[in-house]
Amino acid sequence: MEASQSAPNASTEQTDFGFQQVEKSQKASLVANVFDSVAAKYDVMNDLMSFGVHRLWKRYTIDCAGVRTGHKVLDIAGGTGDLTAKFSRLVGPTGSVTLADINLSMLKVGRDKLRDQGLVNNIEYVQADAEALPFPDNSFDVVTMAFGLRNVTEKQNALNSIYRVLKPGGRLLVLEFSKPASEHLSKIYDMYSFHILPKMGQVVANDADSYRYLAESIRMHPDQETLKGMFESAGFEQCDYTNLTGGIVALHRGYKF
Repeated sequence: MEASQSAPNASTEQTDFGFQQVEKSQKASLVANVFDSVAAKYDVMNDLMSFGVHRLWKRYTIDCAGVRTGHKVLDIAGGTGDLTAKFSRLVGPTGSVTLADINLSMLKVGRDKLRDQGLVNNIEYVQADAEALPFPDNSFDVVTMAFGLRNVTEKQNALNSIYRVLKPGGRLLVLEFSKPASEHLSKIYDMYSFHILPKMGQVVANDADSYRYLAESIRMHPDQETLKGMFESAGFEQCDYTNLTGGIVALHRGYKF
């Protein structure tokens, strides 16, 4: 943009909300409504939607995170705490895990679930916007974000914010739905996402619309190479990604040096 041009009014700038275009200022509240609706059934639906495979995707992410005793870990969009639970055990009493989520309903579900598992001593819960993380510079050894980045309005802002709070030598891992590697798989995935998934959401969670949005939000998310480029734009180095389940999901990694 040339210096002589005035910036567009932020309230009228558009962004995607699934396949819809909405004002950027509205997206966060619309996403919040979705997760307020699905929070109570989130774990059940994850198992049903992925046929349990989401547990393998998350286990792979944990294995790649390199979390060790004494580390400080930030789990953004940590939701119901699947990654946080494992990290809590890995960092031990000398480390800490911060479960951050912008959605209070999800944060409460995650807190109650982890406390029921007896995980209380080294976990903190923070309601936070990934685009403006409320932590000091160079705070965390590892940052993870599983299935949350696609719901962020300004994804580059979130990556920039994560880079700031990572310690030098720290790493970011983003697990997210992505673009299937083959056209055949893509067609099968589309049929499942747009015809079966909303019906499943209606039956199990009495909410077809939220699961229709979730399917649409996946299609609007940057593909593997684009997201890798966004990592690099934020300052991350040695960026790479691994396709899981044929590219339906990808794990992106980058380091701060």
